[in-house]
Amino acid sequence: MCGLGGEIRFDGERPDIAAVERMTDRLAPRGPDGRGLWSQGPVALGHRRLKIIDLSESGAQPMADPRARIAGVFNGCVYNYRELREELRGLGHEFFSDSDTEVVLKAYRQWGTDCVQRFYGMFAFAIVELDSGRVVLARDRLGIKPLYLAQTPDRLRFASSLPALLAGGDVDTSLDPVALHQYFSWHATVAAPHTVLNGVRKLPPATVRVIEPDGTHRDHCYWQPAYTRRPEHAGLSAEDWTDAVLDALRTAVRRRMVADVPVGVLLSGGLDSSLIVALLADEGQQDLATFSVGFEAEGGEEGDEFHYSDLVARHFDTRHHQLMVPSDRVSGALESAVLAMSEPMMSHDVVAFHLLSEQVAKEVKVVQSGQGADEVFAGYHWYPAMAGVPRQRASEAYIDTYFDRSHTELSRILEPGLLPVRDASAEFVRAHMSTEGAETALDADLRLDTHVMMVDDPVKRVDNMTMDWGLEARVPFLDHELVELAAACPPELKLADGGKGVLKAAGRKVLPREVVDRPKGYFPVPAIKHMAGPVLQRVREALTAPEARKRGVFRQEYVAELLAAPNAHHTRRGANALWQVALLETWLQTHGIR
Repeated sequence: MCGLGGEIRFDGERPDIAAVERMTDRLAPRGPDGRGLWSQGPVALGHRRLKIIDLSESGAQPMADPRARIAGVFNGCVYNYRELREELRGLGHEFFSDSDTEVVLKAYRQWGTDCVQRFYGMFAFAIVELDSGRVVLARDRLGIKPLYLAQTPDRLRFASSLPALLAGGDVDTSLDPVALHQYFSWHATVAAPHTVLNGVRKLPPATVRVIEPDGTHRDHCYWQPAYTRRPEHAGLSAEDWTDAVLDALRTAVRRRMVADVPVGVLLSGGLDSSLIVALLADEGQQDLATFSVGFEAEGGEEGDEFHYSDLVARHFDTRHHQLMVPSDRVSGALESAVLAMSEPMMSHDVVAFHLLSEQVAKEVKVVQSGQGADEVFAGYHWYPAMAGVPRQRASEAYIDTYFDRSHTELSRILEPGLLPVRDASAEFVRAHMSTEGAETALDADLRLDTHVMMVDDPVKRVDNMTMDWGLEARVPFLDHELVELAAACPPELKLADGGKGVLKAAGRKVLPREVVDRPKGYFPVPAIKHMAGPVLQRVREALTAPEARKRGVFRQEYVAELLAAPNAHHTRRGANALWQVALLETWLQTHGIR
């Protein structure tokens, strides 16, 4: 819920209010229900509000607490805010609103930066201590809510989206070679703190940053599951694990119904979203709104899974909405989807989510979505290859299995000035895999995918596309207690049944078997996957535009090779190489980066 931004000055000057206003206005799609600005001393805050909890003006932001001498802005939802409010009342705090934002401020006053440990939810926030001048930035455990940063020696700006920082102006938009290396190695993922722009960074997930008035700061990572077996789980049978996972997911889904507006579900018809619907039905949810999207077939490939989503909707008697998108709408929709991206994202379902969110936002303001289950419960096809790998070989096995390209192959794509001398992506993986914890190679793989790759691919994708229409997406599979349980679960139980075994076992208790035992589906957009008609034309325009040639990111002989055979070149993981290259250039042009 909402979008936030602000500026902190370190040079004794007043913040640039006009820049903060431009940033705030660029965030309008994330918060169409209200706008607010606040400034005192060296700090200015801006906020756009999506009314989900406490629909009155008492919940408006930026919010100040005169008694505590703090002010702040908040994006997201603390699902246990009511319980925390009662606890804080018992400790002597008084409340003027029913909002979770005020609970965040009071919790900070009571517990300081440790307040984040008490929050069950998704969030990014900025809190200003009016007397000390200290500013605290924080992000939720799984990075569901974004926070981008643009710092110079004199000031720091922060915002819920990268385009908002661009709107503020004075951003170094030169390209970051390390980020480009990651983008082309990891299926377009760029890990925090990097973005493709040198002048923009992002606060890592599960991080609290305390910024002093002179600009110095310290970071604290407040959460990281061990990915080892716990003593308290010794002796649990497979059936015990199934029951534990189902109970934890039930709790996660129930938590995400907290709202003062109706909550729907994005129903793909796969196991994950179908489980959410089933558990809501078990909770007695009536007249649940569900939503599915499909695309016209191209190249002999079907573009919808309506058979399964319709089956689930009928079984649980939901109020179902089905959106079929013709291929000729995809190229037009691509432009608006790219404009909504805080960073380049090449997954086909970006366009699907953007089109679906546009329609869903006409019906509800909040939905639950099934993202994250494949990473948390080992559902992807590459995980079995890691199962028999010795722990000490986890890094090399991951690189061989997951990477799109080698460092050497990248030298054929990028101009020399944009290719790091060292294999930056492989070095990142080796460093992550070598940290303490993670009992097996698969544990190490799942830790990396859940806490790095997932955050800056599917999680970011869903947030960007839904919030561009003022739609809040909640992801129960990323409930931190469920993630902790899954991290402790024996790997063989997750790998069973072709992946997500323990989750499939839980599904059989509440879903029709046809939904659980179906072949794994994806979310294809055939017109993009097969470079059909207008999409290919848009790709050609982007890569042959004068600004693309002037920018000089790609070797021209490589671009010519791709354009000569649009569907013939694929990465190791099967992605269309032309689409990956074109998406980056299209994103840069769409966001006015020269």
